[in-house]
Amino acid sequence: MAVNNGKPLTTADIVKITAKTTVLPSKTSEKQGRVALATFDLPYITFYYNQKLLVYKGGVEEFGDVVGKMKEALSAALDEFYPLSGRLLQEEEGVVVVDCEMGKGVEVVEAEAEGLEVKEFAEGDEPEEIMKMVVPYTGVMNLEGMTRPLLAVQYTKLKDGIAIGCAFNHAILDGSSTWHFLTSWAALARGSPIPNPPLHNRALARSTRVPLTLPISPAAHELSDPNPAPASLVTHLFSFPESSLLVLKSAANSSIPPTAKPFSTFQSLASHAWRAISRARRLSPGDITVFAVFTDCRNRLRPPLPNSYFGNFIQAVFTGTAVGPLLASPPEFAAGLLQKAIDAHDEAAIVKRLEEYEAEPKMFYYTDAGVNCVAVGSSPRFKVYDVDFGFGRPERVRSGRNNKFDGMVYLYPERDGGKGIDVELTLDGRAMENLEKDGEFLLVGRGSAD
Repeated sequence: MAVNNGKPLTTADIVKITAKTTVLPSKTSEKQGRVALATFDLPYITFYYNQKLLVYKGGVEEFGDVVGKMKEALSAALDEFYPLSGRLLQEEEGVVVVDCEMGKGVEVVEAEAEGLEVKEFAEGDEPEEIMKMVVPYTGVMNLEGMTRPLLAVQYTKLKDGIAIGCAFNHAILDGSSTWHFLTSWAALARGSPIPNPPLHNRALARSTRVPLTLPISPAAHELSDPNPAPASLVTHLFSFPESSLLVLKSAANSSIPPTAKPFSTFQSLASHAWRAISRARRLSPGDITVFAVFTDCRNRLRPPLPNSYFGNFIQAVFTGTAVGPLLASPPEFAAGLLQKAIDAHDEAAIVKRLEEYEAEPKMFYYTDAGVNCVAVGSSPRFKVYDVDFGFGRPERVRSGRNNKFDGMVYLYPERDGGKGIDVELTLDGRAMENLEKDGEFLLVGRGSAD
């Protein structure tokens, strides 16, 4: 623990807020007005802001100039991604929309933490209290976007670099749209045009207007959660280089018939993690374990929706089994369950899910997958290390504390530009201790500990 004059430093001493401002779009657009949330967006209204942390080397001496330039680029980016500068609004008939009118903007915080170094974020797992101080809006529910900005950004000056923490209201965009915005904002900061402008017509996703009965408050919704997260959650980052992924993929595909569809890298890695986590939890053979993956549906419709569609276009795909056969069977058993569930989620399944929600809207909890679950968000296909604001690639990209429960996984590409995958995993503390001692898991996955 850091000390100053013999006294332990608090997080307020380590990270000091120096300024707060509001950034507005640089111009008023005729396209601005109200954007009704599509059915794809509504399940996330009672989740929490999606948090990302990008850590960069350098820029310390020019911190003020760097921040100023990035704020100018942010203003220009909001001209195109204008829903981010709005607020949520529930209209009289109960439909939730984004009010995009000018004058609201996004929150920007500037801070200093010159006792912290880039390597502490890039090489290890920073304590949760520090992460809360460099990534804004921890514990803020998307529902609060009616009175709070839909995007908050914090620039923190480190000893040898800059940490950029972002919090996006998950009710208005998914991971694909998040990284579309970030790469576009970075392009503008470098003086380049946005390569692929966003598509804002949410009627292309679903034109049905769905009235909602919202909770009386975020706190009331949290208190009714049937699966509250345990207090002892721990998050660690495990890196799987390309060589390890090839071993896993080869093992999963070694016994399937020549005419069978081969398992993908994702399915091979996911099945490996599912089995290892089930071992680490010390589950009984008869216990049921569920695997969930948040799947991008843009390319599953006919005709497909462009990747530039700005909003949520994901659905959770579930599969499950008893722990006994999951662990007793070879890797292709788990991989086969995942492959079957993902392949079955076609246009008909997507539309059925939408119609079911529209007929009986629900206020979900981010923990709804229940106990013994493994859930995957984000994707190693997102080019998160291409977010260059003009001072290089990020040293590390991480997720904040929000929406993490026992078994939540975020996948990122290998930071060095290779074909490996980083697995950011949250587990109950005891299960994490067991996992880190699991030779079968660590034989191919190199874990980074605190």
